[in-house]
Amino acid sequence: MPSYEGTYECTVFTSWGERETVEVRVGKPKENSHGPVRVANTFHFAYDDGKAYYPMGTTCYVWELQNEETQEETYRSLAASPFNKIRFCIFPKHYVYNLKEPACYPFEIRETSPWKREDYSEEFLNSAPRNRFGGIDVMIGEPDEVWDFSRPNPAYFAHIENCIVRLQEMGIQADLILFHPYDRWGFSGMNLEQQNAYLRYVVNRFSAYQNVWWAMANEYDLFRGKTIADWEANAAVVCKYDPYRHLRSIHNCMTMYDHSKGWITHCSIQRIDLYRTAENVEIWRPQYGKPCVLDEIAYEGNLPHGWGNISGEEMTRRFWEAYTRGGYGQHGETYENEDGVIWWSHGGRLKGSSPKRLAFLRQIMEENGGYMEPLPASFDETCCTNEGSNPAKECILYYYGANRPCRRSFHYPDQAFDVEVIDTWNMTVTFAGRKTGDFTVELPSQPYMAIRLTNREKISK
Repeated sequence: MPSYEGTYECTVFTSWGERETVEVRVGKPKENSHGPVRVANTFHFAYDDGKAYYPMGTTCYVWELQNEETQEETYRSLAASPFNKIRFCIFPKHYVYNLKEPACYPFEIRETSPWKREDYSEEFLNSAPRNRFGGIDVMIGEPDEVWDFSRPNPAYFAHIENCIVRLQEMGIQADLILFHPYDRWGFSGMNLEQQNAYLRYVVNRFSAYQNVWWAMANEYDLFRGKTIADWEANAAVVCKYDPYRHLRSIHNCMTMYDHSKGWITHCSIQRIDLYRTAENVEIWRPQYGKPCVLDEIAYEGNLPHGWGNISGEEMTRRFWEAYTRGGYGQHGETYENEDGVIWWSHGGRLKGSSPKRLAFLRQIMEENGGYMEPLPASFDETCCTNEGSNPAKECILYYYGANRPCRRSFHYPDQAFDVEVIDTWNMTVTFAGRKTGDFTVELPSQPYMAIRLTNREKISK
């Protein structure tokens, strides 16, 4: 993360009085290296060198803590996918479909601890009481007796660091979840001093990588006894120890955090309504004045839980709704299967129908260029434009979601456009002619259609 080319001098001081100075020579960035992602144009993102960045994220909570074979399959799946951001946890996770022990742990075990992981069988863990979100409702062991929170396990964090580097080489942002409540080991029960010591360690290690984002929490409001003041104290530590100002967010379950807080760079939002998801972008953008990333809009899958069984069509629709309203979606996949490897948590292989449709959406985003801003529209459509941010190819994009119009009429006096009909599910773009003034565009009476008007020309009369 050096800011400039040239020679840097770095001095390391030890707590026992030694010091060593080294020189670091910094050359030009690699061809596909654009620096960290920043907020751009209030509601959007760009790399540090100005190149636009359109988030197309996915969620794999603890993919990096799976066996090597599953991790490698995850890398292969990501390489073949449209995803340029991945959300995942630093700590291991205990939740439905996530009952196995990680290969190693983030902290050293106290030598005097009576705790043994084999004491807790899968049968015991499956039968432990749970809260209404599926998380375990008991603390196993006393964390202060089990873990030495002053001694991070270097091997654990070095592995995550290697994952971040490999993602960076693939052009994928690592959206690191610093805390989460789905825990049976006691990591979510650290006191504030221990939390902040952990944050200093993590931020000092990982902030050196350009593709890092900080997600303060997944579902912050499920932490028992942790106050907003505690979260603000955590955020202050991250801001203090990250000299590179990586993007920062905090994610909710049922209660939205106040995203207007100065340390928050963008809104990381879980849907709080069964039906309205991306539709609420039009509320959150003016409310918070920041980019809206819908990091949990439910998952494509077939689980018995309502958060994990929407269709590929619905996942794709929610992404298009977010995009045309000036926000960005986040994918996840939860198909129950015999091997028990579910993308949303373990990574592995993508099985759903939405990823290739999201690849098509990303292609449309990059073709449009610039940043899409919402325009006033009829009640049964969304509309956006990149006017002002991409003079080379201005466009106006209409999206009809689950509606199935057979035609749409337009009124653009003194303007002419190339008209394209976009089938967002079948992934086709059909040229419908050059139109001007009052005109009608025929549609196939199918859901998930869009109309794009490009190459605008003002006609003087």
